[in-house]
Amino acid sequence: MAFAADPELEALAEEEMARALTLSWREAAKVTPWGDTYTGFAPSGGEVHFERNYLWAEEEGGDVRVEVIVYDDPERYDEAARRDGLIQRPG
Repeated sequence: MAFAADPELEALAEEEMARALTLSWREAAKVTPWGDTYTGFAPSGGEVHFERNYLWAEEEGGDVRVEVIVYDDPERYDEAARRDGLIQRPG
């Protein structure tokens, strides 16, 4: 069953993806594969968990796939706001 994420979580996921995609391919390639989770706060004041993952899109040394997942309660992880992006290898 698919759930619609909270609009605030959706907006935070968009912002986090925009930040994640500011890395150049060279910078992203240095940390791929890599992931991190940290806790922050939503504008409404609630605690929010942010996950950011950098993975090889197809093969090592190629494009980097970026995943962002934002959720407010680990018990409701399946209701998280999710975004996928791509940092393309130059050339």
